[in-house]
Amino acid sequence: MQAAPYMYDYINAEVSQHSPSTVHTKNTELQRFFARYLLQKAMSVFKWDLPETWDRDYFLYVLYGIGYIAVINTDKYGVIPQQCGLDGYNIFYQPKRALVTNPLLKGLRRLDIGTQCTLIKLQPDYGSVMDLVGFYADMMALTAETAGVNLVNSRLSYVFFGKNKNTAESQKKLFDRVASGEPATFVDTALYDVQSGNPSWIPFQQNVGQNYIAGDALADLRKWEMMFDTDVGIPNANTDKKERLISDEVNANNVEVTSKADLWLDQLQKSFAQTSKMFGVKLGVEWRNKPQVSAESEGAEDE
Repeated sequence: MQAAPYMYDYINAEVSQHSPSTVHTKNTELQRFFARYLLQKAMSVFKWDLPETWDRDYFLYVLYGIGYIAVINTDKYGVIPQQCGLDGYNIFYQPKRALVTNPLLKGLRRLDIGTQCTLIKLQPDYGSVMDLVGFYADMMALTAETAGVNLVNSRLSYVFFGKNKNTAESQKKLFDRVASGEPATFVDTALYDVQSGNPSWIPFQQNVGQNYIAGDALADLRKWEMMFDTDVGIPNANTDKKERLISDEVNANNVEVTSKADLWLDQLQKSFAQTSKMFGVKLGVEWRNKPQVSAESEGAEDE
């Protein structure tokens, strides 16, 4: 379900449709690892100028994890950011009130947005980045699992089938001698069928080189990460090309990289301006490493 504002046409469309579930990794610990990694990457896109009395980590995790955070004035703690819920809507279906519940602030506070508090939001629809983080974390975890399973399977090159336990033990000793590097190995004729002259074991061989895809899986893992970087505004090549990139290719990718993050930055700067005007606090946000879009770019190497 969409976060606020809750528009009636969107609600009707949302509850009347059915979409299949996305594919999830079974290794939830691995998914959490990538989710944590990607969330921290997303939070690194901008440089922040926040009051010293604000807890920067609390502010960023609430903002990116929920999508918005209220700024309120308190007698004991001064002007501080607080996680909140949203209540009511105006003529444009924008939320009217922020609901703040913190035990240290003595109960529920229902504050009018714009007069009693401000709301700093990351995106126009009040959404967080957790949908992006969750999707790419799932895909990266699945890809990493594929690489791991393939690495294990690639070690299984031979399986021997013996007629009985004694034959199997003899085969094991034979393989141990070969694997240890002995220049010559001697076996008993009992391991051979006298009539046919064939060995009494049936080897199952696996073409390790043909079935080895861990390298491709690791390359795909990097592709997923580059796609995530593009979505959140982190400069990257986002291409498989090995040769030199021309300036038009670099510019095209840089435009894609900046498109969404520029929208986020506009929302943040607008919210910061409203908060500074209401409470007199100094707030600032800007690109950390904004990709340059220029027709005069000389190209870049794809590492």
